[in-house]
Amino acid sequence: MTQDIQVLLDKYQAWLKDKTHLRQVDQWVEITTPYLDRHNDYIQMYARATNGGFALTDDGYTIRDLELGGCKLDSTKRQDLLKMTLNGFGVQLVEDRLEVHATPDNFPLRKHNLLQAILAVNDLFFLAKPPGSSLFFEDVVMWLDLNDVRYTPKVKFTGKTEYDHLFDFVIPKSRSQPERIVQTINRPNRDTAQAVVLSWIDTKEVRSPESRAYAFLNDSEQAVSSAVIDALQNYDVKAIPWSKRGDVVEELAK
Repeated sequence: MTQDIQVLLDKYQAWLKDKTHLRQVDQWVEITTPYLDRHNDYIQMYARATNGGFALTDDGYTIRDLELGGCKLDSTKRQDLLKMTLNGFGVQLVEDRLEVHATPDNFPLRKHNLLQAILAVNDLFFLAKPPGSSLFFEDVVMWLDLNDVRYTPKVKFTGKTEYDHLFDFVIPKSRSQPERIVQTINRPNRDTAQAVVLSWIDTKEVRSPESRAYAFLNDSEQAVSSAVIDALQNYDVKAIPWSKRGDVVEELAK
């Protein structure tokens, strides 16, 4: 099994290298990644040398795009959730820009963290209704609390590749259940499912062999395709459409 996972990781790294493109823009280098945003456009970030290292930024695109789409981040609750998400990746919010600073030694890790933060923030907020309405993440929090599920929110693990992965919830081991790692997916599609799978593949190698992974899938707006569910479950991530959350109350609450 370990050898199979290593082959998958090697293929992923080769795909990431082949599909990443660079372009000089004044003093910045534009990095086009193979990951897609909510418009199915490739996510881009910008890098330039500074103070013996590098500055990496999304140039404000992530936040501006959400606000242009009608998702305002001006409430205290949403600002707190945004900061908690960014802190988990070590990413700073400078005005409306997501930024990190890297050295030549940790550049790959810091680039990875910025990309994961962009994906997480986009997924967290983009379906949000006007301020005052709940986000999917908040719905999951309320449901866990209602059912007396013990959890720690926004936990970061360093995987076998030494990349960091931020998970929404970790439910600690109990007498009857192992550690359970839970991720919410606001937009269940190929890319968001793949991101969870890759995070879990990398993380499970350094966690207890009994640890389990779960993914809550938001099907409030539309049904989740069987391809997404299969993609998760093929890699031992238990996929749970939100409409069927009652099926897992017992195993998460114990």
